[in-house]
Amino acid sequence: MKEKILRGIFTAAACVCISCVILICLFLFVNGIPAVGKIGPAAFLLGKTWKPGSDLFGIAPMILGSIYVTAGAIVFGVPLGVFTAVFMAKFCGKRLYGFLSPAVGLLAGIPSIIYGFFGLVVMVPALRLLFGGSGKSLLTASLLLAFMILPTIVSISEASIRAVPETYHEGALALGATHEQAAFFVVLPAAGQGIMAGAVLGIGRAIGETMAVIMVAGNQAVIPGSIFRGLRTLTANIALEMGYAAELHREALISTAAVLFVFILVINVLLSLSKRRAEG
Repeated sequence: MKEKILRGIFTAAACVCISCVILICLFLFVNGIPAVGKIGPAAFLLGKTWKPGSDLFGIAPMILGSIYVTAGAIVFGVPLGVFTAVFMAKFCGKRLYGFLSPAVGLLAGIPSIIYGFFGLVVMVPALRLLFGGSGKSLLTASLLLAFMILPTIVSISEASIRAVPETYHEGALALGATHEQAAFFVVLPAAGQGIMAGAVLGIGRAIGETMAVIMVAGNQAVIPGSIFRGLRTLTANIALEMGYAAELHREALISTAAVLFVFILVINVLLSLSKRRAEG
């Protein structure tokens, strides 16, 4: 009887989770597709002008802005996170590890608004002093998001590295490899699938971040000409204008959310395909 009750509870919990995802999909696409039909798919997805007052709803600058910011966060954050994970798993002493591990966990618990405030008060003036301009730019947003995705990448990468059998490392040492060579050329490739999963989760965090990006990216609905220019992401566009949007403007913002949802879905599908290929 207990097993049947627990099975029913677990089944109900799984159904609730699946139902939530289905309801979100229905809401986004049912409310978003009509707006795309009114605006025109090409004008909506490829248009370079976003002026709701003139009924111009081109989200190409926001799509590129999200891609650029996420790519910058990957370039800065993934190598740093992986190297940190390797250090913590294979090189770090117990006393230092006792300090680093809680510090990484603390980074994961800091609210986005605190990261954004740090970027606005510290990073924006520093980059303004170094490179000129306003300081609110693609580079600033990328660096800030790199810091924000570090806890995810470090924790998952470290767990993947520790999951590799110790015999891999010992065998490499027995064959004459140094400690560094064994860690980077034997253990790290063996943990590649888990590290890839951490990177993909970090990408999901970066592309979905809103408040911190709003505070440091400049919020200009244009395609940036360089890494020192401001931009606007899909999430920032929704957050900035949903409060006063109405009619077609509101529907266009919901369509923007649907496009963002498709991006996240594609990322997860690619991760699943890479896992199957690796297992095959």
